[in-house]
Amino acid sequence: MASLLLLLLLLLLLPLLLLPLRIWSRLRWLAADLAFTMRALRCKRALRARALAAAAADPEGPEGGCSLAWRLAQLARQRPAHTFLIHGAQRFSYAEAERHSNRAARAFLRARGWDGGLGGGGTGGAGEGERAAHCARDQAAGSGAARAVREGDGAAPLAPGATVALLLPACPEFLWLWFGLAKAGLRTAFVPTALRRGPLQHCLRSCGARALVLAPEFLESLEPDLPALRAMGLHLWTVGSDTRPAGISDFLAEASAEVDGPVPGYLSAPQNMTDTCLYIFTSGTTGLPKAARISHLKILQCQAFYQLCGAHQEDVIYLALPLYHMSGSLLGIVGCLGIGATVVLKSKFSAGQFWEDCQQHRVTVFQYIGELCRYLVNQPPNKAERGHKVRLVVGSGLRPDTWERFVRRFGPLQVLETYGLTEGNVATFNYTGQQGAVGRASWLYKHVFPFSLIRYDVTTGEPVRDTQGHCVATSPGEPGLLVAPVSQQSPFLGYAGGPELARGKLLKHVFQPGDVFFNTGDLLVCDNQGFLRFHDRTGDTFRWKGENVATTEVAEALEALDFLQEVNVYGVTVPGHEGRAGMAALALRPPHSLDLVQLYAHVSENLPPYARPRFLRLQESLATTETFKQQKVRMAKEGFDPSTLSDPLYILDQAGGAYLPLTPARYSALLAGDLRI
Repeated sequence: MASLLLLLLLLLLLPLLLLPLRIWSRLRWLAADLAFTMRALRCKRALRARALAAAAADPEGPEGGCSLAWRLAQLARQRPAHTFLIHGAQRFSYAEAERHSNRAARAFLRARGWDGGLGGGGTGGAGEGERAAHCARDQAAGSGAARAVREGDGAAPLAPGATVALLLPACPEFLWLWFGLAKAGLRTAFVPTALRRGPLQHCLRSCGARALVLAPEFLESLEPDLPALRAMGLHLWTVGSDTRPAGISDFLAEASAEVDGPVPGYLSAPQNMTDTCLYIFTSGTTGLPKAARISHLKILQCQAFYQLCGAHQEDVIYLALPLYHMSGSLLGIVGCLGIGATVVLKSKFSAGQFWEDCQQHRVTVFQYIGELCRYLVNQPPNKAERGHKVRLVVGSGLRPDTWERFVRRFGPLQVLETYGLTEGNVATFNYTGQQGAVGRASWLYKHVFPFSLIRYDVTTGEPVRDTQGHCVATSPGEPGLLVAPVSQQSPFLGYAGGPELARGKLLKHVFQPGDVFFNTGDLLVCDNQGFLRFHDRTGDTFRWKGENVATTEVAEALEALDFLQEVNVYGVTVPGHEGRAGMAALALRPPHSLDLVQLYAHVSENLPPYARPRFLRLQESLATTETFKQQKVRMAKEGFDPSTLSDPLYILDQAGGAYLPLTPARYSALLAGDLRI
């Protein structure tokens, strides 16, 4: 009998033994693929249940509002004393976070002139008709009583659904105001803190901002902007400044005068989950930032981020990323809310202080961009780095060489590399820990999060299509354009402004007539084992210091100098650094000479730090193609080695605040890591 069972088992296994080797290599990861897929399906079910509960909740209660409102209210009820936020010496529980954001919501509602009653309360469930009636009543209140609000400040009253821009560093006030705006039914725009002058005003106009809340430490640098901001009719607030220019109010003082009880949920409940509730700015093909529309659905989905990564509610997450980025706000903060954990929020990353912070706060999870890990491995050893409790590091942009050094020095720990875009509808997770990969392309994963890699012609800048006009899937090892189908569950909302801003982001008739796919603009490679690896970006935009740098924005800023006739901006690879550093080839306008002092002052005034060119190359004239396009690829390949280039070269000396000649000695110092750029 036993021999018969053994024979049957061998017969069952025989088809597996005959499988090709490449299939066997993929089956090796089947257990991990299956485990992650099951986790993802559980997350989806849990989020769907939460959303349905919110839709059925009492519209007068806080748990009948948007996903941010009801999740925070839920956590304040379920684990009120659990620490949500640590910032320096400050600690805030979930109950305190709820109260602070309620005060902020009420202050914004007062700016709206909302008179629907500030006490809240109510009983019973809510149907769609009742919820719609509440919204109609709120619209009437906002358009009527708000006319009496803030008379004489020159700004129109805030209307329901108006956009309020935040120009704040990573701090508790950023979160209270963001949560408060969500509860008040207002949209938030996260403005990058380095923007000033034209780029800042462009961002505020593009998202239709009606108010701006800024940090007091930015007042001095914003002083030249204030006349233009007032002319735009904006409400202007600071957060806690004793000395303020005329016409700017202290929002924290206004919020502290409000009661901290919950506000009615119907104020923030979305009519549709794809409605826009937030704007996050990304680099655009026009050179100026574009306001990506973030929906209520995306906020809800981001609650699952840390659960998908394997974190839990007792974890302590270290977050030193800007909150105006999706990675800091939606993945870091909203992801933390999703599991009810604790976040250690840093306004600025310090590699020298990192491990001491981890020891002090018993950090278990670190969210990174690749540059942060490189900073850490380049630090001299210290005792704190070996006694830490960090078990999981999550993020994107970690190069394989830094990955290996990081794990070897600071392990044992798990690295979970991810991929995603602010405005995108696709994300990948390298849940196996395979070095250098950004995710998996297993059929199980693609069943939950569908995407494809298609052939791309770098010369034409278009996908390759067959004789029927359809795109062609890539083979293993072949770089391909990452695209994802657009659906109700995975929409693409585009950007605030005209439809031309989204041109090229949607591809039609990809695999069959009428289908629509989101174009990530990124080239990835899927190897024989089903691992995805990042290959390159298709456009002129490159990434430096965790930021996307649009070459056109930098070129336009430089071309404003009267002594420059032509500018070509591109990214160059610098050994030992993540991404690509900005380099500008310059041609002078006769009879002018190069004024490095004025050039440095100009880029410092008009470009954020990450976008300022690290290298300059002075040429008689700039090379172009036969169609008069600038030679970016060739220039990038030529690099910045003074021993191989005869053109005058210059390097940005950040410490000295100047551009200096790039001598062989400085070039050697850069390669040795002794010269910071």
